[in-house]
Amino acid sequence: MTSLKPPLSTATGRIRAVGGAGARRALGAYNGEHGVYGIVLVTAVIAVGWNDETDLDVLIFLLGTVVVFWLAHIYAGVVASRGAVQREPLGRAIRTAMQHASGMLIAMLIPAALLGTAVLGWVEEYTAYYLALGSGILMLALIGYLNAARNGSTWPWRVAGVISTTLLGSLVIGLSILVH
Repeated sequence: MTSLKPPLSTATGRIRAVGGAGARRALGAYNGEHGVYGIVLVTAVIAVGWNDETDLDVLIFLLGTVVVFWLAHIYAGVVASRGAVQREPLGRAIRTAMQHASGMLIAMLIPAALLGTAVLGWVEEYTAYYLALGSGILMLALIGYLNAARNGSTWPWRVAGVISTTLLGSLVIGLSILVH
């Protein structure tokens, strides 16, 4: 009897076919801890920042906020690394922290580009705003699907991965909006 499950490497194979190592690194950055955190942060910042503001104001607010949080994560990573028994040199600790936190910056690219379409006058402000918000939710859904696919899950479990990642991510985004 043949299995209906695709091979474990199917999702990875598709990623390789689309864009090779660069695509795998980008998707890995989105899927990493800092990338997921960045998606939540970016989506919440857009939702909070748009009130009575133009898309340019929201874009500047978004860029500034994400860069500050990125720097805070680098600082935390470097300070924490100084307490390790086998410390790496300071320059390497900074590079390592920057690399780990890079997902936060990458998570900002798609929503920022979508907000930029309104700044350039290509689409209406509200259209760009809702597209930018929706892109965060869509990225969470995609991460849920790809994680389930990478684990060799059947399609019902992949759908469950999409639903759970999207709902939990939306809940965390909603809570972030409430506290800001």
